Amino acid sequence: MSSTPIRQSPVPLTRRELLRRSGGGFSALALSALLADESASTRQTIAGEPVDPLMVKRPHFAARAKRVIFLFMPGGPSQVDTFDPKPQLTRDDGKPAPKLYLGQQRSLLASPWTFQRYGSSGLDVSELFPHTAQCVDDICVIRSMVTDDPNHPGGCLLMHTGERVSSRPSLGAWVTYGLGSENRDLPGFVAIGPGPIIEGARQYGASFLPASYQGTFVSNLDQPLKNLTGPVARDQQRRELDALARLNELHRVSRADDSRLSARIDSFELAYRMQTAAPDAFSLHGETAETARLYGLDQPKTETFGKQCLLARRLVERGVRFVQLYHTTGGFQPWDQHSDLKGGHEKNALATDLPIAGLLRDLKQRGLLDDTLVIWGGEFGRTPAREGTANGRDHHPFGFTMWLAGGGIKCGMAYGATDEYGWDAIENPVHVHDLHATILHLLGLDHEQLTYRYAGRDFRLTDVYGNIVNGILA
Repeated sequence: MSSTPIRQSPVPLTRRELLRRSGGGFSALALSALLADESASTRQTIAGEPVDPLMVKRPHFAARAKRVIFLFMPGGPSQVDTFDPKPQLTRDDGKPAPKLYLGQQRSLLASPWTFQRYGSSGLDVSELFPHTAQCVDDICVIRSMVTDDPNHPGGCLLMHTGERVSSRPSLGAWVTYGLGSENRDLPGFVAIGPGPIIEGARQYGASFLPASYQGTFVSNLDQPLKNLTGPVARDQQRRELDALARLNELHRVSRADDSRLSARIDSFELAYRMQTAAPDAFSLHGETAETARLYGLDQPKTETFGKQCLLARRLVERGVRFVQLYHTTGGFQPWDQHSDLKGGHEKNALATDLPIAGLLRDLKQRGLLDDTLVIWGGEFGRTPAREGTANGRDHHPFGFTMWLAGGGIKCGMAYGATDEYGWDAIENPVHVHDLHATILHLLGLDHEQLTYRYAGRDFRLTDVYGNIVNGILA
């Protein structure tokens, strides 16, 4: 007697496929709705994969941080003008730089700003950031960052995805893939930027990860999410979504290896639930006048980035896992001062300093800073040398500054160092891959274990690189 061989499914059996095969029809959809309402902590898995891609997942080990706010300054803030003072650079202003840059001899350019020590830690901060300076005891300044690409597109991609050329999942996508979201009525990953972003969605996309992990982008701060309400009653909308879901399921059966349709179905359901949660999360009208002043919402020059920072706080306190803020007021790379360094950096610092300090203070007084990791920085720094005769600085990947605060970070300290001019990282260099490995570690994720199999190989955010920077861990 011959036996019929068991057919092997090319992909794990999903919840929807199980329902289609076992129940079918609208009874299956009813069961699906019941399953969807189960709490994230009790939801089951099918073939080892979560039935809800954004359900809360256990970290590899105990986490110090639960969520991330990344304050990205596109264009490249100058390390020697912000958080890395260089007295020798001031003394040698105008002298030939010790190294050629792109084969050219350039002269050293002293910082036009003075530095002062702040807090009990005595960290040096430029007069550009008088408000952030008041928070230095909650900050760890990394003065020895290095990266591989001196150009904006590659530098931004490397900082966000760990790869400067190919399309790879973003840091926020990897984090939500590894941990899920604590609020299934809001996106797990939100990116906020009022202006154009170089490389666009590649900076906050999911690439080959399931599409559910890509960032939801918000550009209009006065109307963050459109079309949340409509003329159709919610009970009728529910029936229409159920019917649409059934049609989508029939279409998806032969395309089970493509996550985009499943993500689209999930997005419809998320949008339905967001009609209740999102208006509250994205509305600033309920905030007090004191909070508005804290973030600079009462001042035209700080209002835009202040709204971004306040939205970030409102989102993380509601369980959003990763919030990416882009300072793009006035252009897609406003910190790129090839000329008029003084005017450009002063304008940018004025727009962001007060809101950033407001965010740190607000998180701290609400008890959120202890388990919220805040990151500040750009894709690279600026040369200590003058670019031409225009009093500007060129791109500089060899040694620059970023800072971190909150969740598990040893605060009130400077880590690493550049040379006497701020040219090369000479003490404890921290590559972008090392930064990524450390961020994941603080979230309870082992960067070598957080992998996704695609095109026949296992990928990870740090590729084959990355070392945890233990010296900045509390």
